[in-house]
Amino acid sequence: MHEKISRTVSHASGTIVGSTAEDALEQQKRVDALMANPLIGKSQEELFRDVDEWCERIGLTESRDLFYKAALVAQDRANFERLTQLSEEEKDILRREVSNPYLQSKTLYWTVFMCSMSAVVQGMDQSVINGANLYWPEQFGIGSSSTSDTLLLGLVASSPYLCASLLACWLTHPLNHYFGRRGTIFISTLCAGLGCIWNAVTNSWQHLFVSRLFLGFGIGPKSATTPTFAAEIAPARIRGALAMQWQTWTAFGICLGTVSSLIFKDVNDVPNITGLNWRLMLGSAALPAIFVCAQVYFVPESPRWLMKKGRHLKAWEAFLKFRRTPLQSAIDMYYTSKCIEIEEEMSARRQRSVLVELVTVPRNRRAMLASCTVMFMQQFCGINAIAYYSSTIFQEAGQGVTTALLGLINWVGSFPAFFTIDRWGRRSLLLFTLPFLSLFMWIAGSGFWLETDQQQLAMVMTGVYLFAAFYGPVRELGMSLATATTWFFNFLNALVFPLQIRRWTPAGAFYWFGGWNAVLWVMVLMFCPETKAFTLEELDEVFSMSTARQARYGLASPAFWFRKYVLRQNIQRTALHHYHPSEHKDQPKMEHREIA
Repeated sequence: MHEKISRTVSHASGTIVGSTAEDALEQQKRVDALMANPLIGKSQEELFRDVDEWCERIGLTESRDLFYKAALVAQDRANFERLTQLSEEEKDILRREVSNPYLQSKTLYWTVFMCSMSAVVQGMDQSVINGANLYWPEQFGIGSSSTSDTLLLGLVASSPYLCASLLACWLTHPLNHYFGRRGTIFISTLCAGLGCIWNAVTNSWQHLFVSRLFLGFGIGPKSATTPTFAAEIAPARIRGALAMQWQTWTAFGICLGTVSSLIFKDVNDVPNITGLNWRLMLGSAALPAIFVCAQVYFVPESPRWLMKKGRHLKAWEAFLKFRRTPLQSAIDMYYTSKCIEIEEEMSARRQRSVLVELVTVPRNRRAMLASCTVMFMQQFCGINAIAYYSSTIFQEAGQGVTTALLGLINWVGSFPAFFTIDRWGRRSLLLFTLPFLSLFMWIAGSGFWLETDQQQLAMVMTGVYLFAAFYGPVRELGMSLATATTWFFNFLNALVFPLQIRRWTPAGAFYWFGGWNAVLWVMVLMFCPETKAFTLEELDEVFSMSTARQARYGLASPAFWFRKYVLRQNIQRTALHHYHPSEHKDQPKMEHREIA
């Protein structure tokens, strides 16, 4: 079977002289279908023959009969009831996967908890600078309102993201290659913990700048590896929900960072220690890092990573811990192994580098455009500027450091996306949320025009808190994006926001982000097609469409929504991958559904 896969991949990925665009599309469809499930279309005899060869090769011959059953189920998991080879007890195990998908092993949930604590480290690393920004600039001689001091404040606050975008994120692949998922999480979290302690003992702004640059090594690789680890160990039915815990608990870490600012803001200096309050704020983020480092090696390594390294017996041991029964372990291990074989064969036959294909292949380029739009949106909607400088914002509004509620609201606001993202889709949530983000930014900015401190505080806090609540669903969308680009935009925001506040006033800064949210709504409408409910073949068609065609479809959406939801007309749109502008007409609601 391995040779047959090789021949199929060779045929699908090879270059055909004189082939048309339709031929190339058909080739890619065959590859996508093969990667979606390399077992489809194989006879029982072929499957069993492959199981025999596979078990001999990796040293699991004593479990051959179990893997016979596993291969049959993996070929078509939804129709296991028809398999006479399964006992009633084994079928009941598979039924419970559907009826109670969250009934999983303790090891799986403990590992997800460890990944969540890693996200808490990330959130605290981002937000502890918030309260400290009120104190250390004056102590280190850059607390004036001059342009140079303001830019230095932004540079020091943003330096971890500069390091993450330009250097640390690019270390993710070699770290994962040589040290695995657990090793990468341990190394990056150790850097985060040591970086926080280093931040707390600095004696100049230059020293603090260097220490925060080092903190970037604790942010970049961890932000890419931890969600990947969670996704690789999670069962397919709950993979999205478990992998999304990274965003949810990052928001909780931001909340803890603001709580830390509240706890330590009134701490007085002691002999030989000046600025003890802000030092404790910055050092407090080391506590969750210590917890993660202390227990990350008590959980199994990613079975997928182990199999890619040829360590199948270790992968089998890991699967037995991550799944409740040997049958479930065998299904997931055999299926994952076959997918890895396809990936490795494709990689070996690739004629150009992945980076080159990202730019030169039109459908890849369009998918990158959609991803970059969301990456840009996640940073320029204004959430991180608030996370880093909300203490300064609220001080401008006549109030001291009282921002813990902001982080809490942002964390709680992420839960609706957890329950709705698979039902409504990412694009729909973005298009629904972005207008509210603009509105609440403008409300917060307008609060600074009111006369009294109390009035300013009430309106600014209302706008910012509602913004944080509505941003929760947006945070969930960034998981699969390129972290280097994300952190670069993060760096730009943190660098220039203090200058924006002082040059434009806080009101102008809020209006700036409110305007960006309006622009981003149009960008999402035109360049970010929905991916929910599409098959792989349909997705290939979507990203093979011209950018202009996608944009026209998006721009036609508001008129359709007005007719359907305001005028209540009983119409339905043509699906995006069947859309042709010259032929498009809204149809009576019969058989199609909107995918926009």
